[in-house]
This record gives sequence, C-alpha cells and structure tokens, in this order.
Amino acid sequence: MADLSRTAQRWLHDWPGWLVDLLYVVGVLALALVLHRIVIWVARRATHARPESASALFVERIRKLLRWLMLAIALAAVQPALDLTRGQAALWGRIAALLVPGLMGWCAIVAVGTVTDVMIRHADISVADNLRARRRRTRLGIFQRIFVSIILLVTICTMLMTIPSVRSLGVTLAASAGLAGLAVGAAAQPALKNLIAGFQMIFTEPIRIDDVVIIDNEWGRIEEIRLTYVVVKIWDERRLVVPVSKFLEQSFQNWTRQSSALLGSVFWYVDAGADVERLRVKLGEIVTASNRWDGRFWNLQVTDVKADGSVELRGLMTAKDASTAFDLRCEIREALLTYMRAEMPEALFRQRNHVELAGYSNSGPSSGSADRSSDSNG
Repeated sequence: MADLSRTAQRWLHDWPGWLVDLLYVVGVLALALVLHRIVIWVARRATHARPESASALFVERIRKLLRWLMLAIALAAVQPALDLTRGQAALWGRIAALLVPGLMGWCAIVAVGTVTDVMIRHADISVADNLRARRRRTRLGIFQRIFVSIILLVTICTMLMTIPSVRSLGVTLAASAGLAGLAVGAAAQPALKNLIAGFQMIFTEPIRIDDVVIIDNEWGRIEEIRLTYVVVKIWDERRLVVPVSKFLEQSFQNWTRQSSALLGSVFWYVDAGADVERLRVKLGEIVTASNRWDGRFWNLQVTDVKADGSVELRGLMTAKDASTAFDLRCEIREALLTYMRAEMPEALFRQRNHVELAGYSNSGPSSGSADRSSDSNG
C-alpha cells in the first residue's frame, strides 16, 4: 500500500503543477456534489411520509444553498494542498472573503422564507370566514420582503467592505453622505414614497391579500402586495399594477374590509299596473331556492316612480362573497324576468303616448270634415 502511494506521488510529481492543482480542485468539487446528493436523498426519504410538513419544506428550501455551502467548504479544505504563489493565495482569500458574507446572507434569506412559508400554511384563505387568515398572510408577506431587503443591504455592504480599496474610501464616502443622500433622495422620491407607503400599509391595513376592490373603475382581487406596488387580478384575468401610495392617498372600494359577505341589489323597471306584492312573493321563492343565497336577508321594494310611468323595483339579497353575489344577482334578475314574461305580461313596462287627432272635437267631426267626406264619397 505504501509502495502504491509512493508510486502515485512520483507519477503526479512528473505532471505540471497547475494540472495537479486542477485535479485536486475538480476531485474535491465532485466529492462535494456526490455528498450533497446523498444528504438530500436521505433527507427526502426521511420526510417522504409528510410532504406538506415544515421539515419537507425546509429540505426543498435548503437544497440549492447546501450545494453551494458544501462546494465552498470543499474549496476551503483543498486550499492548503494547492501550490499557490503569494499573489494567488491572496486572490483566493479575497474571493473567499466575498463568498462567505454572500452565503451567510443567503442562509438568512432562506431561513426567513422558510419560517414565513410555514406560518402562511397555517393561514388558510380557502375557508368561508378568512378575514383573520388574509390579514395574517398580508402582514407576513410584507414583513418577509422588509427583512429580505435589509438582509440584502447588509450582505452587499459587508461584501464591499472586504475590498481594501472600497474600505479605504469609507471615510470619504461618509463625509459626502449628506449631499449624496439629498441627491439620491430627490432622484428617487417616487420610489421612496411607495416604499414608505409599503411600511405604512403594515399598520393601517387598507387592503389585504384576496380582498375584493374596485380601483380605477376595475373590479378585482388583491393578488400580490409588494413594498412599492400592488397587483390586482381583474375579473377577466388581466393584472392591474397599482403603486402602493395610491391605496393610501386616493379613495377606492374594498368590498371585503370587515367581512367577505355582501348585500347585492337588482333593479327592475315594471309597468305602473304591476302587482308588486305578487312579484315580491315570487322573488322570495326564487331567492330561497337558490344555492347561492346565504340565508341572511332578501327583500323587494318600490324605490322610485319614473316620469315615463315606469316603476323601479329594487331587490336585495345576500351572498357569502363578491363572486357569488354577482352570480346570484344575474340569476335572480333573469328568473324574475322569465316569470313576468310567462305569468305576468301586464307587469312588463309599456310606453304610453298621448295622441291628439286634429279636426276632432268633443262632439265629433267638424262640419267641414263631413262636407269633404261627402264630396269624396260622391
């Protein structure tokens, strides 16, 4: 065995130094990748029975980061065995000084994301009364983005401070930070305005994830809340991107601010001679038979009489959320119109016009008209 080792050493000694160093690096990197595959395989097997658990989520989150960590550890371990000059060793140390803060920042971001995802999984927004879950998801999402932004800022600053030339400029940069801050603040005023509005939204909560809103005359749901903008999913699958500051400075409608349940209204314009009580009874039968009605309230009232002789009827009905309320209103509107056409045609509005015939009086046709009639008959 000792003879074999000495033979290998003599054999490698005949090779160029750079090639031997390359073989060392490639070998330890390959070993690190193989070890990474084994560790991930074992971890996945351990969490296979519970794919939705926090442990399984952590394994998937840490998979890429662990690969780079093991590669970095392998390179650090092989460095003493390499035949490096003083300059090459200094360059190796400089690269390592840049990689370590980057990997540590990545670890912190993965940890924050894992904890946030685990907590979000406990906030189920698919249930009927999801106000508390939506509030929790909104806060967690905004807090995650704030922490990630702070971690990125600290990581970049730490990496830059490992460079001696940048570190030596620190005093000069600090002296001019006042003027630079004013210049940057003036140039980035819109972005800073939305960023501050994002922090403010955490405490004021004008909107939450999955809230139903009407903004810019568009009906949609809050799909994403970022630090500087909000994505609203419009009913026709479009996406409306709105600055965060707009939700704090301008009026908008939030249909699910306190609860997702809504009171919907439907209007009909019927003839003045329509039997409203009969229509009210029929509306009650239609509403109570619908599976979209949540059982809380319904009503039918005469709300106006128009100048053209029509009567405005307003039907009110409740539903569990905005989408169901819209479908319920369409269903009830169509059903009552069908009933009026089939069973109460007299309720359908008819336009009445007053026509005055020239040449006629209260006693009958005038004499001149009679004479012209005689002449024509003759």
